Amino acid sequence: MTECPQTLSNFRLYQLISPSLPIGAFTYSQGLEWAIEAGWVSDSVTFEGWLLDVLHHSLVTLELPILRRLYKAVTVQDDEQARRWNEWLLASRETMELRQEELQRGRATARLLEQLEPALTQEQIQLVRASQLAGFALAATRWGISTEALCAGYLWSWLENATMAGVKLIPLGQTAGQQILMTVSEHLSDAVAASQYVADHEIGSFTPAQVIASARHETQYTRLYRS
Repeated sequence: MTECPQTLSNFRLYQLISPSLPIGAFTYSQGLEWAIEAGWVSDSVTFEGWLLDVLHHSLVTLELPILRRLYKAVTVQDDEQARRWNEWLLASRETMELRQEELQRGRATARLLEQLEPALTQEQIQLVRASQLAGFALAATRWGISTEALCAGYLWSWLENATMAGVKLIPLGQTAGQQILMTVSEHLSDAVAASQYVADHEIGSFTPAQVIASARHETQYTRLYRS
């Protein structure tokens, strides 16, 4: 039985955003581990507030707008624009830890795509090595995933990984984690829509608490997540 193209692209999106994708997304807390040790995040209410702040002031204004532009650049084979947005993304990562995470996840995504898409050129692989977002954009254009579906999937992947980190670290029960997923996911559709209207000169993030937590996490004495 032959699957229709739309159904197949949906399955490819699920594969791309799955926690089982071997790019190491689950190994990072993006400052959350230190925020919990410092007492900034201590329960479901404060954790939900943390996630919503990151969503509205980083994902909506930085990651998603750049993901959209990378998707467009890859589609029209504009390597110069793709490199520009990769550089913008890396420059917007305020701590060494966040920059290393971006590069490490990009390299892991590149290694994976080399195996899954042997026809990719070395120029395309080099582009992906610079950021995971570039890898997602390239994979999406190859697998027929639309921009809107990709943005929604990327948000879900971020939320699921972040929630599971909070469940382990605070700690919270699995049911509490599912409740947080239910609550925060109610904001995702509006977040995807809002990201369409961020102009080039507005792209950036403003999450000072996360940046401080990430910087402090780099030297945190005991930690479970990568630095």
